Amino acid sequence: MPDNVDARTERNLVNAAKAAKEQLTDVNCVVARRSTPGGAAVNTESNSDIESGGAAVNAESNSDIEPGGAAVNLEFTIEAHDESTLDPRRETPGYAVLTREKLNELIEPLVRRTLSACRRALKDADVNTDEIIDVVMVGGSTRVPRVRTAVGEFFAREPLTSIDPDQVVAIGAAIQADILAGNKPDSDMLLLDVIPLSLGLETMGGLVEKVISRNTTIPVAKAQEFTTFKDGQTAMMIHVVQGERELVDDCRSLARFVLTDIPPMAAGAAHIRVTFQVDADGLLSVTAMEKSSGVTASVQVKPSYGLGDDDITKMIQSSMTNAKEDMAARMLREQQVEADRVLEALSSALAVDGELLNDDERSVLDDAMDALRIARNGTDADAIEKAIEAVDKASDEFAARRMDASIRKALSGKKAEEL
Repeated sequence: MPDNVDARTERNLVNAAKAAKEQLTDVNCVVARRSTPGGAAVNTESNSDIESGGAAVNAESNSDIEPGGAAVNLEFTIEAHDESTLDPRRETPGYAVLTREKLNELIEPLVRRTLSACRRALKDADVNTDEIIDVVMVGGSTRVPRVRTAVGEFFAREPLTSIDPDQVVAIGAAIQADILAGNKPDSDMLLLDVIPLSLGLETMGGLVEKVISRNTTIPVAKAQEFTTFKDGQTAMMIHVVQGERELVDDCRSLARFVLTDIPPMAAGAAHIRVTFQVDADGLLSVTAMEKSSGVTASVQVKPSYGLGDDDITKMIQSSMTNAKEDMAARMLREQQVEADRVLEALSSALAVDGELLNDDERSVLDDAMDALRIARNGTDADAIEKAIEAVDKASDEFAARRMDASIRKALSGKKAEEL
């Protein structure tokens, strides 16, 4: 539609589109007529189409504008017809016919997308079509016969159409509001809301550790323990993310906060419990606590803020499309993090007890560590894993001597009866 068609004409077009959708529920075709308010047909070339939503007649024209740029005020009318009674003037400008066959052809891609969503919902719920009791049609577009037929074939049962599909939405919202208000007029009825995307936090290497999985019913609370990466670490950054991908860069950042005053300990000795809690309104609270000292830090965030249905769908589809690549990237990052941990721990140990090795032993261990550093900077997860195993083997004797030295130091000066 031209940009300078006035608001009244645009409203008429929208109303005509709605009427076309309703009429095609019960008849085989509809006729769209365009005319000026006086009733004269507009002499233009028309092109009937269905917009991506599958419900609107889009009567486009390149000559609806009078000389001088003034908008032509058009009226759009919809009439139900049997194909045998169509007006013979239907080939004239301003007269467009939309048949059920053409409508079905145009909306078929959307019907397939609908069934794909049904298939995904069954998989997420871990149920089969045989376990479904009834399928309730929700929303005005479910009046279209092709949609009802496709849904019936998919679930192998006639969909429930006795309830007005527009009213179903309002009824469901009212029931949910009643439950949230604390009223339960029917103890057998419970509407469950779910988390649309997984919630988790960032770990070393830019990896995502999911704490609450997608489609978990709310309210919900889950906790998981994490630890420090370096010796003497006294603070930890908690980065809360949302999404289905394996790497932080591919997920949605929700919040960051810092847990401070962690008692200095050896790497891996601290126990930090992180709790994710989502209430009935979808508000997420994340709390981190170091267990030995009791120090805590927390943050609250609304995961759904600024997130539309299309965004959720794209994020889920992206995770499916990139699942193989994401898993390979995760395996590589995990091996790189493990390599960093081994090198960090071994370097610290050598700085303290390096004299326990002779020159030849130290040379062998240094060579293995250098090989691990080279592999760690590459992109072959298997090569990194093998290099880690080589370092472990080369450091076995060093680890045993350190253990013996620690035991001798602990026992030094003590009598047998004191042990």
